[in-house]
Amino acid sequence: MAPHRTADLVFTGGPVHTVDPVRPRASAVAVRGRRIVAVGGSEVHGLIGPRTEVVDLRGRLLIPGFQDAHVHPVGGGVEMGRCDLSGATTAEAYRRRIREYADAHPEAEWITGGGWSMEAFPGGTPDRRFLDELVPDRPAYLVNRDHHGGWANSRALELARITADTPDPVDGRIERDADGHPTGMLQEGAMTLIAALVPAPTLDELTAGLLRAQELLHSLGVTAWQDALLGDHAGMADPAPAYAAAARSGKLTARVVGALWWDRARGLEQLPELLARREELTHGRLRATTVKIMQDGIAENHTAAMLGPYLTACGCASDNSGISFIDPKALAEYVTALDAHGFQTHFHALGDRAVREALDAVEAAREAGGCADTRPHLAHLQVVHPDDVPRFARLGATANIQALWAAHEPQMDELTIPFLGPERAAWQYPFGDLLRAGARLAAGSDWPVSSPDPLAALHVAVNRVLPEDGPDAPVFLPEQRIGLDAALTAYTAGSAYVNHLDDTGVIRAGNLADLVVLDRDPFAAPPEEIASTRVLQTFVGGARVYAYS
Repeated sequence: MAPHRTADLVFTGGPVHTVDPVRPRASAVAVRGRRIVAVGGSEVHGLIGPRTEVVDLRGRLLIPGFQDAHVHPVGGGVEMGRCDLSGATTAEAYRRRIREYADAHPEAEWITGGGWSMEAFPGGTPDRRFLDELVPDRPAYLVNRDHHGGWANSRALELARITADTPDPVDGRIERDADGHPTGMLQEGAMTLIAALVPAPTLDELTAGLLRAQELLHSLGVTAWQDALLGDHAGMADPAPAYAAAARSGKLTARVVGALWWDRARGLEQLPELLARREELTHGRLRATTVKIMQDGIAENHTAAMLGPYLTACGCASDNSGISFIDPKALAEYVTALDAHGFQTHFHALGDRAVREALDAVEAAREAGGCADTRPHLAHLQVVHPDDVPRFARLGATANIQALWAAHEPQMDELTIPFLGPERAAWQYPFGDLLRAGARLAAGSDWPVSSPDPLAALHVAVNRVLPEDGPDAPVFLPEQRIGLDAALTAYTAGSAYVNHLDDTGVIRAGNLADLVVLDRDPFAAPPEEIASTRVLQTFVGGARVYAYS
């Protein structure tokens, strides 16, 4: 065989899960340049030449690279360098971390960071006085792990001039004590009242956060992602300049689709700005071809938009059904216009009313002759009315799942299920129903809201139990479990579909060589062991971007 026909890289000696229905399994893959040139068995060995790098899988599994269809890497990377409360779940752990961080950073004008879990505090809402004890001399503002609420100390409230007389914004809520005084907890749009005062990170800080996050995601086998928010929202800095800088410098090794933020306080007058940003943010491995619309909040603070009212602590109907951030008629108009300009729409739709409103908007765009190949997708889907499950397949709307959330844990059992009631609680995260109804699934982590580890998410999708809870833990809605093949397909080919990365997500000749070597074949082990699987090597376009050491 002529030297110029040999491969640069050959994987052999182990199983290959291709995610290709034509050839689901193989035992060897050859790569030349950035692309796969052969998938098969021993015949691929004929492409090995004197300069070919041979990766001996030693029985370990080769899969397509994971793609995260809903993630916030820059924010996650920046938070890793601030007061990082993620991974802990108790008030005492937070007390220790906050004090240590404040003591270690006497020069910081503000104490900022986040990642705390609502389950650590009664009713999911911490009090300003807790923070006042730890940070009495400076303003402090810490967002929760969902990033739908912020916790402030008294100094921060004072600087923002938030008092008992401050009205709630239309898209949020200031939590108050029995006397009407602010407790320090701000929900949804109310976060902006303080977040607007927090010093914005510099471009260098944002870029460092992006590169820190990229390194972490590559170590977890993620080769591409959709950043779910390019823009300014709730005081979060726009990550777009960091992406642009990294793309132009060649430091962006992942493939990234950016979802441009739709400002819900404005209307179609922002469309020219979005078109201009799409043009300026398309360079190298970065494309900004999507628009993110947040239609509602979250269930734990009762801002997720529901078709019926939340229940009170006594099980009675309340006067609150959550918030639809955009009027449904206007939403349909906006989505139709975006679609006509070739934008994909990426919805945050968590409650059953928000899901229905998003699907209605997609249907309106369809009826207007749109959605030819814009591939709209709905993320989160905590509560989906059964009548809306078959609409995903019918409308060609992808269900973008965050599988790690589909399990029993304190925020679910204490702050959600009692206020939904048994009927709606049974409609949560209906992955199995969606799959059986023919919906296409994509998958994402929403990191830093939850872990960015795709293997942990696959574990929950298959078992509906958190990895740390063990095999004896109660299964959350067992009828909604899906198989490992379906879950892996969602996190590879499904996410590649919504990212319009059609030459990725599947191992086949001609596709880009975005590949991951695992330390075992999870298909050959019990499903309870999926989360024990680890990533050994990650390749993007045939280049190794991570190797376990």
